[in-house]
Amino acid sequence: MLYTPAFWAMALANFSHTASFSAFVLLPLYILGHGGNQSDIGVIMGAFALASAVCRPWVAEMIDRIGRKRSYTIGSILMAAAPLFYICIGDPLGASYPLLLLVRVIHGVGLAICFTAIFTFMADILPQERFNEGIGMFGISGLLGIAIGPVLAEITLEHFGFFGLFLSGSGLATVALLVHQPLRESGPLHTPLGQANFFGLLKREKFIVVALLALIFGFGLAATSGFVAPLAEERGLGFISVYFFCYSGGAIGVRFIGGRLADRFGENHVLPYSIIIYIAGIFLLPFTYSQLLLCVAGTLSGIGHGLLFPILNTMAIRNEPPAVRGKATGIFTGGIDTGIFAGSLILGYIGDWFGLEVLFLCAGLSMASALVLFRYRTTRSKA
Repeated sequence: MLYTPAFWAMALANFSHTASFSAFVLLPLYILGHGGNQSDIGVIMGAFALASAVCRPWVAEMIDRIGRKRSYTIGSILMAAAPLFYICIGDPLGASYPLLLLVRVIHGVGLAICFTAIFTFMADILPQERFNEGIGMFGISGLLGIAIGPVLAEITLEHFGFFGLFLSGSGLATVALLVHQPLRESGPLHTPLGQANFFGLLKREKFIVVALLALIFGFGLAATSGFVAPLAEERGLGFISVYFFCYSGGAIGVRFIGGRLADRFGENHVLPYSIIIYIAGIFLLPFTYSQLLLCVAGTLSGIGHGLLFPILNTMAIRNEPPAVRGKATGIFTGGIDTGIFAGSLILGYIGDWFGLEVLFLCAGLSMASALVLFRYRTTRSKA
């Protein structure tokens, strides 16, 4: 059975913690308002992803060792606590830079634990013959969080300032902490002797390819999550969160058919189309001077995301025993976070030196390398 009570409980938890962290897409406005620039945005936003990526091998091992639910509880506590520490950050930014980076690290570790644990939990309870569909439909909860989090953040910011924004981020994460408590553990609480460790799995060709594709995907995500708000602000495009709302709408809409298509025809047949659609959305951003085009760009990238994320997740998990699923999921999600970190840092400097238009063009070109990698993999597999 696909839609069990555990499915719905974890979907609500996933929505809550995703809405919590996605509210921080407006953090670049805080950085700019406190004397920062585009490179500061890249460093500070990238610190979150760097922490999430660096800790991933140990997080993945922990999830297979102590269990998915226990790990998710630990991550939820960090996700609920971290936003409260943002309140302590003073003005100007320079005096509080070390503290802000530390808080971003704690926040990133919490998200790493939550994402890896929850998708491993779902891998344990979903029927394998409907895995793409199950992961895709479950992922709608996170996409709704991505859509609603920035909207709530923008409304909260307008009425209560950044204090209200940080407080609401903590409240949403607390919902995730509470709602999953009645569930039972889904998988083994230890890794049997002889099972591969994180770095042992990473040496396999399958996981090298998954990690590289996830890294490239993360590089693109760094552009759409960290620099759309400054672009919209610079061009006076109005309600910034409309982009993220359309992004999530496109990703949610395609999930109703994308997962079934991937289960029926295979991940390799659907993957290149998802990459191309995502790239189209990024390439449109430099030419966006109206809310209509902002919506179109968000919808296109959202459709690409909606297809690509569950496909990569399924490629990582499929045919792997339960005792190593945490590590397999960690490789996939860690690749994304590594890409987000690298993208945030590199694109931040590109934005400072050459402008936001060049930033998005570079992000789109970097995503195109995923097509080259995919073609190489499929050509080699046929040889």
